[in-house]
Amino acid sequence: MGADIKLLRTRIKSVDSTLHLTRAMGLVASSKIRRSGEAMLHGREYAGAVESTVRLLASCRECGRSPYISGRDGNRTKIIVIAGDRGLAGGYNAGVFRLAAGIDGADFIPVGKRACERYGDGFLSSEHFSFEDARNFSSYICEEFARAEYDRLGIIYTKYISMMKQEAELLWILPLDLVFGDSGREASGKRSEHGVIFEPDALHVLNAAVPEYVAGVIFSKVRESFASEVAARRMAMDSAEKNARQMIFDLQLAYNRARQGAITQEITEIVAGSDA
Repeated sequence: MGADIKLLRTRIKSVDSTLHLTRAMGLVASSKIRRSGEAMLHGREYAGAVESTVRLLASCRECGRSPYISGRDGNRTKIIVIAGDRGLAGGYNAGVFRLAAGIDGADFIPVGKRACERYGDGFLSSEHFSFEDARNFSSYICEEFARAEYDRLGIIYTKYISMMKQEAELLWILPLDLVFGDSGREASGKRSEHGVIFEPDALHVLNAAVPEYVAGVIFSKVRESFASEVAARRMAMDSAEKNARQMIFDLQLAYNRARQGAITQEITEIVAGSDA
């Protein structure tokens, strides 16, 4: 009986330490939620503005000669995988890796420590991934695409739906025909409809704008993924804290019963000894 009481006391202390850890991690995640949410919204706004410009340019007939528009027959695929820097975020990283596992023969470029652990060299931090990182990243992958070193570029990120729900999603970035579809390109009449004049011409402007568009998409999805990671960790720590409190309650109840049983046994032995 004494051994059971000692074991229960040790387990209570262990679970209590876990409770303090989960509470601290939950508070840290809470402090980051607002900032990461604002960064996600700003990233969405910028990516949306650049995308609308590129969509307009892609609708011009002369831009059909751009290496970023024309589809290719090959299946060489490059996928950017955005995962978290840390664990203890519920199924956040698992959802990303499960989606990536369903893409055969792709060349994966990781962003985030967990993705780098799985796929090799890449950007080690998703939290501190800057727009300058996105621009440098975009520059060389766009050069590779223009040289026809691969045929499709996609990005796996975690879409923020709400504090309670985040989903891993695959978004295609290049070629533009795959993203926007065949928009029925027209000649200069299309440009005059929007009152836009491109100098020196739409093709040159498009080729210059695509790396900025790709950088905007990458940066936006990294910010959104980080916001999803913070939200997922906050919910996971809430759940872990509730489970730890319930476990401590159950262990404390078992401990009190064991103590009561031990005291009752001692009283019984004392009474039996006095009667003898």
